[in-house]
Amino acid sequence: MSNNLINETSPYLLQHAYNPVNWNPWNKKYLEQAKKEDKLVIISIGYSSCHWCHVMERESFEDSLVASIMNEKFISIKVDREERPDVDQVYMNAVQLMTGSGGWPLNVVTLPDGRPIWGGTYFSKDQWINALTQISNIYKKEPERFINYANTLEKGIKSLDVINTNENKTVVSSKELEKYVENIASKIDKEHGGFSGAPKFMMPNNIHLLLRTGHQNNDKAVLDLVNLTLEKMAYGGIYDQIGGGFSRYSTDEKWHIPHFEKMLYDNAQLISLYSDAYLITKNELYKNVVYETINFVLQELTDSNGGFYSSIDADSKSFDGEEKEGAYYIWKENELKNLLKDEFILFSEYYNINKYGYWEDENYVLIKNQSDLKFSKEFNLSKEDLIKKKDIWKGVLTRERNKRTRPNIDDKILASWNGLMINGLVDAYRVFKEDKFLDAANLCAEFILENMQKSDGGLHHSHKDGISKINGYLEDYSAVIKALLNLYENTLNEKWLNTADNLMKYSYENFYNPETKMFFFTSKLDDKLISRTVEFRDNVIPSSNSIMANNLFKLSHYYDNSKYLNTSLSMVKNISDQIDVYPNGFSNWMNLILNLNKNFYEIAIVGDSAIEKINELNKNYLPNKIVVGSLKDNSLPLLKNRYIEGETMIYVCVKKACKMPVKTIKEALELID
Repeated sequence: MSNNLINETSPYLLQHAYNPVNWNPWNKKYLEQAKKEDKLVIISIGYSSCHWCHVMERESFEDSLVASIMNEKFISIKVDREERPDVDQVYMNAVQLMTGSGGWPLNVVTLPDGRPIWGGTYFSKDQWINALTQISNIYKKEPERFINYANTLEKGIKSLDVINTNENKTVVSSKELEKYVENIASKIDKEHGGFSGAPKFMMPNNIHLLLRTGHQNNDKAVLDLVNLTLEKMAYGGIYDQIGGGFSRYSTDEKWHIPHFEKMLYDNAQLISLYSDAYLITKNELYKNVVYETINFVLQELTDSNGGFYSSIDADSKSFDGEEKEGAYYIWKENELKNLLKDEFILFSEYYNINKYGYWEDENYVLIKNQSDLKFSKEFNLSKEDLIKKKDIWKGVLTRERNKRTRPNIDDKILASWNGLMINGLVDAYRVFKEDKFLDAANLCAEFILENMQKSDGGLHHSHKDGISKINGYLEDYSAVIKALLNLYENTLNEKWLNTADNLMKYSYENFYNPETKMFFFTSKLDDKLISRTVEFRDNVIPSSNSIMANNLFKLSHYYDNSKYLNTSLSMVKNISDQIDVYPNGFSNWMNLILNLNKNFYEIAIVGDSAIEKINELNKNYLPNKIVVGSLKDNSLPLLKNRYIEGETMIYVCVKKACKMPVKTIKEALELID
């Protein structure tokens, strides 16, 4: 028998559609039902590639005893956190206030009106039964205890979104910013890179900030930490050494054993990071990571219409038929010996089929611990010989892996994460000039506009099986606008710039709070939740408000728009006091502050050879600039009256003052600090 999830499109919800639990999707009517029946509500939140979500399903939600308790005493609601990040944010905030930590699966018990009274993450079957039984009994006898607690907790949840505005504040100074960047750098693991401790998340935006500041300040110590991090991540089991692409995080300090789910948003951001790192270092390892990761996304996560899927599951069936974490990616020593034969000894040295690479249950996860150059010298191989051998090894193991049961793919297409992927592809094109990267970015952008844009000009959040649904969140607008601006800078197709501006105007109309000068996460058109959240702390993905503030800053230069600039400045001032408390949570804001504090250049290129000039300019790492250009006469503020027939002129402007035009990129670079 199926439950009320059977008609959903989310792969995560459909995974639970045949549980004996009477699951319902998120909908106001089920809270109304809970009020009518005076039942507590269970809200269980996860996502399709989450390992511990699967474990809890197998242990509890497929169990008839657990189901009977849930069905008799509660109204149960299942939420895909990727589909409904607004709901996830509210209840994640609640659980973090109640317990001090959070994660997925996220399980919350609420009053019939949806206000939380208890929660946590993963629970064993016995823990879950005991908790639900106790909570149900207390509610029956002393409901006021929970009502009083819900009132207090509700205030706490709402306080997290309070923004203290002060127009008299000044933007964080360069000296303060240096202190914050030093604070972030000080937390880097000096042996393995990344941020110290385990589990270890890659935090691409934080590393990107250190890359930028290290390069611009010529700070070798910071750049060494960045390169250590990028190398160790690329060497680790967190990076799929056979198929390319990164898993979500490492369970250990040396990046060896990941939770094996692969998320689109991680890989998108890491493509950008490794591309810029290559531009600065010319390290071939970084180029290989970019190419292999993009190939992985194009082969495994790309829909025929050009959109990109959300994720690949951590679990898959092993040879014994059981669902196991990482089963698709792990190897046994005898298996490798049989496959690689005479090549096994060298392979085992390269990928550490030894104590260093051992995981558990006689399984190994491939991991490197030295550079190809060092390995080649140690084993007397030429660079070309090692490349050939690696290609052979990967070919053998790929063919073998293809015989295994593949992990499930969550094939919903999210506007926000697709925006990040477009941005990654454009960054890779900017650095490597590989046409297929730009083609894929263009195709995805066209797909979003054709299939995910609403009739009122706004965006849908999710697309699956030909259907776009769920009103877009601020994360969708911020990521898509950023991607379109990047596309414009590299193609000069003004369609992308104009669309970005239109989406920004729509965001003002539907998300902006003129009192706080910040943007709500949800549209004014959406149903109200306990709290209308304001996402401003950067995390694994930069916050939607920080991306939007950066977008506004850039758009203010393109259109000479003081409203955009003033909003961007107000947003930075709003969060300035918070940076001091936890610099790691504001790396993308600091990227904007760098642009505000230092010279920020407008580079206008006008003439028949504009694209060629831009491609030449992009051989240099210049994060403190925008590019605007045209092949002919153009009315954009930075291009007006600058076209000269038969010439391609380059104008370098800063702080509303332009230098004399030049004809070569070499001359233009001399005008930039």
